[in-house]
Amino acid sequence: MNRLNDILAFNEQFVANGEYEKYLTDKFPQKKMVIVTCMDTRLTEMLPKALNLRNGDAKIIKNAGAIVTQPFGNIMRSILVAVYELGADEVVVIGHHECGMTGLNPEVVISHMLEGGVSEETIRTLRNSGMHLERWLTGFDNVQDSVERSVGIIKNHPLLPAQTPVHGLIIHPETGKLDLVVNGYEPAAE
Repeated sequence: MNRLNDILAFNEQFVANGEYEKYLTDKFPQKKMVIVTCMDTRLTEMLPKALNLRNGDAKIIKNAGAIVTQPFGNIMRSILVAVYELGADEVVVIGHHECGMTGLNPEVVISHMLEGGVSEETIRTLRNSGMHLERWLTGFDNVQDSVERSVGIIKNHPLLPAQTPVHGLIIHPETGKLDLVVNGYEPAAE
């Protein structure tokens, strides 16, 4: 099976038939939102439908677990670009129940890397160069705590406009039900 050839063959027909036309929009999010969520396959169609989002309504940033761990990493950079250059004025972090990052054991991930052909020498070199693999590959124990931590990193970022609402939600990947964790319109509890 050659998945790439299947994709390219489908794409040729997609373009030839003009199927792209119903998705035409511009680069600015119509609902002025940037969403950080998980890459979980169950959310691909569920999340936009559960939020009443159409193509072009929001900037959606996906990673494993909807986790913002680095205040100056790629996720935060994307949020800042969405706010300053693309017109977003709200941020929403959406974690989900039954996330694969819940209880993720970094030692197990590293053992899978070794089984997949990464050499012990490579792991040793990364550790010796200051890379803390276990911390980098750690998931979380509680999705609500994870969402709250990510919201805190974003909300307290020195480059984010102070008035920007940053919300936190948890979605159920089967029903689409949303649970409010942090209402970014309300003042933070001290």
